[in-house]
Amino acid sequence: MLDSPANQTAPAARTDGVATAPATSLDAPARSGFLGPTALLALAVLVLVVVSFGVGRYLLAPWTVLQVLVGQVLPIPVQGTVVDQTVVMQIRLPRILGAVVVGAALSASGAAYQTTFRNPLVSPEILGVAAAAGFGASLALLLGLAPVVLQVMAFGFGLLAAVLSLGIGRIVGGGSVVVLVLGGIVVGSMAQALISVTQYVADPQNTLPEITFWLLGGLGRVGLRELIVPAVIVVVCLGALYALRWPLTVLATGDDEAAALGVNRQLVWIVVVAASTLMTATVVSIAGIIGWVGLVVPHLARFIVGPLFARLLPVSVLLGAGYLLAVDDVARSATAVDLPLGILTALIGAPFFAVLLARAGRQWL
Repeated sequence: MLDSPANQTAPAARTDGVATAPATSLDAPARSGFLGPTALLALAVLVLVVVSFGVGRYLLAPWTVLQVLVGQVLPIPVQGTVVDQTVVMQIRLPRILGAVVVGAALSASGAAYQTTFRNPLVSPEILGVAAAAGFGASLALLLGLAPVVLQVMAFGFGLLAAVLSLGIGRIVGGGSVVVLVLGGIVVGSMAQALISVTQYVADPQNTLPEITFWLLGGLGRVGLRELIVPAVIVVVCLGALYALRWPLTVLATGDDEAAALGVNRQLVWIVVVAASTLMTATVVSIAGIIGWVGLVVPHLARFIVGPLFARLLPVSVLLGAGYLLAVDDVARSATAVDLPLGILTALIGAPFFAVLLARAGRQWL
């Protein structure tokens, strides 16, 4: 059961209409039974990062990877052959960082959406952001635009979808969450239809395969330069979500409890939806549509640390980063060609979610 702040003795402070947690209330559980598992999980992700440098059709020993990485940071002679250095620094480093950023962003967005909407079936695609970003990228590929323009268009169309969905929810439903979700379905369906149009008119020899492969999701095109801005956006949005960890936990208990404790529901809701949507649009613009991560990983995080958002967010970030990194390792080593990440995450996520659904039973209905 969700740990309710109403049982705490210390009053909640307020700053600009948003209640903040007392120093001895919701952060107390983090000092007992939370830091240990989180530290182990962070260590596991770090080990996976090192191992991932050596995974692929060109195998590298972990010691060789560490020598090359240390040689890039410290003023010592760089170890390893020229081929080893090229594989580590120019091929696998951008891909590994991309997997960490994308996985962390999608998982955090999913956890925030599910907590905000109090619905375990919500995912980052709820507002049609992923589909609209996919249309922006498809249109850029159809027009033969530069990769940087493709990212900008995907990002812009993703944000436009969020604005349209929020507008439908506000104008038609008067702020109703149900109407907002339905508006997201409408916008997402329209975006999918527009994607089909671009595929229909695209050159079947060159452009159509390129559009199809991009929509399936992958990290093969990600470079270090392309990661700088998305990584900054994701870090800022994660900071905003963590700053609102206590109001989000209170909102999960119900609107009446949140109002009684001084939480500005509308302000918190706007910031959370904006940050989550921004992260989703950002990572889709660089990696394509990668589904199921934001839906499944937050549930796994709840099994480990419970529903308290102060715990749920960092664990979801670590699990999402590690999960997508592991999937990408499989994608680039299982066959002679890279498998699209969207296919693998669906093959893994769908059965896992079916198991979760069976365990939850009628609790989700």
